[in-house]
Amino acid sequence: MEGRRKIPKLLIAVLLVAFFFAFQICASASDSDAIYYESFEEPFDRRWIVSQKDEYQGVWKHSKSEGHDDYGLLVSEKARKYAIVKELDHVVNLKDGTVVLQFEVRLQDGLECGGAYLKYLRPQEAGWLAKEFDNDSPYSIMFGPDKCGSTNKVHFILKHKNPNSGEYVEHHLKYPPSVPSDKLSHVYTAILRPDNEVSILIDGEEKKKANFLSAEDFEPPLVPAKTIPDPNDKKPEDWDERDKIPDPDAVKPDDWDEDAPMEIEDEEAVKPEGWLDDEPDEIDDPDASKPEDWDDEEDGEWEPPKIDNPKCEAAPGCGEWKRPTKRNPAYKGKWHAPLIDNPNYKGIWKPQEIPNPDYFELEKPDFEPIAAIGIEIWTMQDGILFDNILIAGDEKVAESYRLTTWKPKFEAEKEKQKAEEAAAGQSDGLSGFKKKVFDLLYKIVDIPFLEAYKPKIIDLIEKGEQQPDITIGVIVSVVLIILTVFLRLLFGGKKAAVNTETNRVPPAEPSDNQGTSVENEDEDEKEEDAAAAPPRRRSTRREN
Repeated sequence: MEGRRKIPKLLIAVLLVAFFFAFQICASASDSDAIYYESFEEPFDRRWIVSQKDEYQGVWKHSKSEGHDDYGLLVSEKARKYAIVKELDHVVNLKDGTVVLQFEVRLQDGLECGGAYLKYLRPQEAGWLAKEFDNDSPYSIMFGPDKCGSTNKVHFILKHKNPNSGEYVEHHLKYPPSVPSDKLSHVYTAILRPDNEVSILIDGEEKKKANFLSAEDFEPPLVPAKTIPDPNDKKPEDWDERDKIPDPDAVKPDDWDEDAPMEIEDEEAVKPEGWLDDEPDEIDDPDASKPEDWDDEEDGEWEPPKIDNPKCEAAPGCGEWKRPTKRNPAYKGKWHAPLIDNPNYKGIWKPQEIPNPDYFELEKPDFEPIAAIGIEIWTMQDGILFDNILIAGDEKVAESYRLTTWKPKFEAEKEKQKAEEAAAGQSDGLSGFKKKVFDLLYKIVDIPFLEAYKPKIIDLIEKGEQQPDITIGVIVSVVLIILTVFLRLLFGGKKAAVNTETNRVPPAEPSDNQGTSVENEDEDEKEEDAAAAPPRRRSTRREN
């Protein structure tokens, strides 16, 4: 019986030892996939090199993240340029397999205008020195938050060598995600996959997926267009682009009076009873007196200010009465011949396409290797904290680092934020609801068709977050903007299609209105003239 009782204990001990060794093996395997990792737990000055260029006066500090015992690399001064670089022990090849670029940033004092991105630099054979690291130092990839004015994006820029010209060209990711607007820790991840895809994650959530070889995803595209407009092609002199022309056979009707005025005096109008013809609209203020320091020689003859004539308040009007005007029923405006289809219309001319001499085919991007990581930014805010910079060869490794290094901090910061909001008298329920609404609006604003309105919408969202008393109004305004843009796209109509064989745009359908009046056009001209005219003096009569 005693032997039987000891067997389970022995078995449990063996299992525990086996589990321990298995865990160590897994941990070792994960560490091997972390190509480079910087936690900043130790002072950085022995590993990172601060640029000695005169323009970079910003001071980097080894500092704790606010509310944590976790250290990071801190931007300590406002309105400064910063540059610092870390040379890697081994060059990282981006052409083989998956490569994950990841780092954390906390905007402890917010970000009004400045960058918080990393540059993954090419080997120094490309022509740069660590102590002279600056904006011109050649990089392979630039990745991270940038915000100032209308710019609000998480950059992803690939610097790619054109195989024909040998020049390096910056290719920007189209429609990148926006920068989170709070002061919490956020982790940014770029996953470069061997199938030419790249994914941008914020806090582990995919915000953007793109293909390096797609013209829809990068500007300019990595692969140039096969054809381009012929720069030497010229439009023929007899090329007629007018789809409609005035009817040459149309004749102005005999009874058409172009000189008839738009408005005439209303002969049926009658002066109201009690109208005070001899009373002015305004009189001298009887209570006004000449200031004691008034000098007639320097200031001119003093005149009392005018006030409304009190007698006119009870009367229908004062001054000379004049009949009001009304629309002239005989008014037709200037006559124009009606428009007809142009028999010589050839469509909107465009130059013919020719083969692009700079075109090349590309199966995979020719990534330049990474030999260093640099931070080169200009910012108006301090308090930007960089932490947990990682280069890995496995997406799961990057995920494990997010869960162990970023997630606990982020959750603690969120709880603290909730407590502060509650202490400030905000309802937890309402605050949580608003947070969800703002998060949803930030996702919606990344939709491509809103790109032109993105800066204005983001500005509104941020104002709503910063001023709780106007939150509802801001949300309504943003929703109205989005609906307006959507309805314009939905009902705005389509442009006429171009016939690629003849370069001719199909003519519009003939109008059923064959009249010779262009009355509306003439009225618009009259209204514009009226708007341009000087303002009338205050009326001295009241029209009936």
